[in-house]
Amino acid sequence: MHSKVDSQVFYLIEMTHYWTWRGTYFGYRRDNCLFTHKGKCIGHFSGEEIYGRDGRYLGEVRNKNRLITNKSKFNRRGRSAPNLQGGAYARYANYAGFAMYAGFEDFPEPESFSR
Repeated sequence: MHSKVDSQVFYLIEMTHYWTWRGTYFGYRRDNCLFTHKGKCIGHFSGEEIYGRDGRYLGEVRNKNRLITNKSKFNRRGRSAPNLQGGAYARYANYAGFAMYAGFEDFPEPESFSR
């Protein structure tokens, strides 16, 4: 999507923001990559599932904007994520967490990907 103003073209980038299942603000999705709020691409989307830089399953999206990890999918592998740097954004406020589903665990905190 773009709009033209005075012969300059500006592209509007749609971003969806995500929180972990327990309510910690994580970051955003741009195109097919999941970025931490500091702008580090930590994974890519394959449908609703997220695969890390090394191709291993990290988790999935539930309830439109919450990240959660299904323990039964730990051995899944997908395409590896690109090494991209996105824009850093001010951290959004945390939300109240949801009760954890049996067989699931919270998505890793964004700081765990800073290494």
